[in-house]
Amino acid sequence: MESFSRGWAFLKQAWSMAFKDKDLLKPSIYALIVGMVVSVLGIIPIILAFFIFGDTQFGNVVTFGLGALLVFIQFVVTYIFSGMTVYLIFGYLSEGDGRMDKAWAIVRRDFFDILTLAAVSTVVNLLRNAARRNRRNNLAANLARSAAGLLETLWTEAAYLVLPAMVIDDLNLKDSLQRVWKITRENLLLIGISTVGVRFVTGLIGFVFGAIGFVIAFAIGGGLAYVSGGEMAISIIGIVIGALIFFTFVMVASVFSSYTNTAYHACLYIWARDVEKAAAEGKTAQVAAPAPLAAVLNS
Repeated sequence: MESFSRGWAFLKQAWSMAFKDKDLLKPSIYALIVGMVVSVLGIIPIILAFFIFGDTQFGNVVTFGLGALLVFIQFVVTYIFSGMTVYLIFGYLSEGDGRMDKAWAIVRRDFFDILTLAAVSTVVNLLRNAARRNRRNNLAANLARSAAGLLETLWTEAAYLVLPAMVIDDLNLKDSLQRVWKITRENLLLIGISTVGVRFVTGLIGFVFGAIGFVIAFAIGGGLAYVSGGEMAISIIGIVIGALIFFTFVMVASVFSSYTNTAYHACLYIWARDVEKAAAEGKTAQVAAPAPLAAVLNS
């Protein structure tokens, strides 16, 4: 219950911040739209390669390469817009206003570092998928799957904190990882409890959004199909409307989760950064955490 209450307290503060400055939400919306476009465009050459080369060894190599490239581009898109969100939050907390022009400038400055982060995430993703595809039920295969799953979990959490280090302090991947390790080592209990809480709350709300969307979509789509009396055109229209409603709810849930998780890790990094700075300057007074994170600390 402690982790849930912390997550809920942070969520309320983070969204209060977003409602005061709508720019904070824009990158999450852009990421969703661009990500969908990239996925649609990226799947086309993979399908073409499969039809051209078939299930041959060369064809498998080509489709694997194209798939890996698509995953890499998706990570790049995610990190670009998440990085913008991080810097907008940093600007809002430090200057009272998150400016899109500054956020764009920062991600352009750190584009190469973002590429390196995306490259590592791609490798981790491919290792995880390779381990999952291994259907052998022996000890080695089970250990490999467990290790790959643990690696993905740890890296996902690390990447959430690496990104703020890159865009706020202009650190490269190596230096960002060192900073993240220091932050994690000194705040392990807080990160563990709070992260579980934030993820649980966002996951629960995302599930509720999806369930509501499904019920409404089924009611409208199924209702139109039922009252159509077998009329194909009306049935198809009902199904299309239902699908649009469902995916709208799913997209809202995705934006909600993306912004909340990014905001949490941005605030956590900013607070740890301020604590380090105060210690380096010899200050003994307790450093105030950003307002959303303070709600977590005081829960």
